[in-house]
Amino acid sequence: MFQSTLQIIQIVLAVLVIASILLQQQGSGLGSAFGGGDGNFYRSKRGLEKVLFYATIVFIALFVVSIALPLFIA
Repeated sequence: MFQSTLQIIQIVLAVLVIASILLQQQGSGLGSAFGGGDGNFYRSKRGLEKVLFYATIVFIALFVVSIALPLFIA
């Protein structure tokens, strides 16, 4: 029972991690890595972008804990 519940939680967390990463606004891509692009300025995260950033961190942390949990319980 615990294993199946944990697997469902892991699937839900994986989907949330993927969705939160894909919803984040993309920068200028690989162009800026090779010296191109006009986005060479510092910009802080605001509003929904900041909430989504922190939510992604929380989802990833919970996902890692859910993977490591069976190692400590068994």
